[in-house]
Amino acid sequence: MTRLITAFASLICLGLAALGFSKASPLSLFDAIGPRDAGGRLAARDVVFGTNARNRLDVYVPKVAADAAPVLVFFYGGSWDSGSKDDYAFVGHALAAQGFVTVLPDYRLYPQVRFPEFLNDGAAAIAWVRDNIASYGGDPRRIVLAGHSAGAYNAVMLGLDPRYLENVGVDPKVIRAVAGLSGPYDFLPLDTDTTVKVFGQTAELAETQPMNFVGPLSHPAFLATGDGDTTVKPRHTARLAERLRAANVPVQERVYTGLDHKDTLLALSVTFRSKAPELAEMSSFLMRQAAGRTQFTMRAPNAHSAKFQP
Repeated sequence: MTRLITAFASLICLGLAALGFSKASPLSLFDAIGPRDAGGRLAARDVVFGTNARNRLDVYVPKVAADAAPVLVFFYGGSWDSGSKDDYAFVGHALAAQGFVTVLPDYRLYPQVRFPEFLNDGAAAIAWVRDNIASYGGDPRRIVLAGHSAGAYNAVMLGLDPRYLENVGVDPKVIRAVAGLSGPYDFLPLDTDTTVKVFGQTAELAETQPMNFVGPLSHPAFLATGDGDTTVKPRHTARLAERLRAANVPVQERVYTGLDHKDTLLALSVTFRSKAPELAEMSSFLMRQAAGRTQFTMRAPNAHSAKFQP
């Protein structure tokens, strides 16, 4: 049976490669049929964290409960115009099995919204975590953020630019670290249909780039990509890692041989975990950072435009 599941999952991944995780993506089929980590379980589904229909989240917890466990908020990708938390149960189970109380939020997408509204939704989800996650065994003072592709952008931006959290009354110090898998962090000038439609209306385009918010007080980061990624090229990871190191911020940069854009997501699953030690390395890094004590207060860099209102 396991061989049949693996074979079928491989066929699905061929579709993923061809479709690029489009709205017609078979990712939901992969999520439905693939084996899941036994160490995690779904604790809550479709919890409301905002006023919009897409302001819903799921919570996964370790089956072996721990008091005040670190919390991981994971943002999925999809070019900011597609995606659903319902297709990422395998990620929720995998991260919960690593010891994180794991939150998977939905967020508004293009064309309903453009930048920065999906980031505001992410901040609202984190505010919900701050207020409610203790009832699921999570520690609201020890939150880490992670994501894949466009979701990596969301996670990193929410970690680097404190204004989004401050606008919803969340102290940015509760974020201990961020992790980005195959994320776009440095994409000016806007030269694709996706970035033009999602970010092109922004008056100050510099405000859209994670690279521009790196400073000595930035959160530690785990940044990973595959050397075969032609969707979001590895240079994004390399440049952000270089900028963080120049600011003396702890960063672990990993470039996995033979992995492409979809692989850095699928490597989190039981079926394709042998592709790379990504889950173990990311979890270890985030656990170490969550265990530490934040010693500083984050402030928005002076370069921010006073006119900008996230």
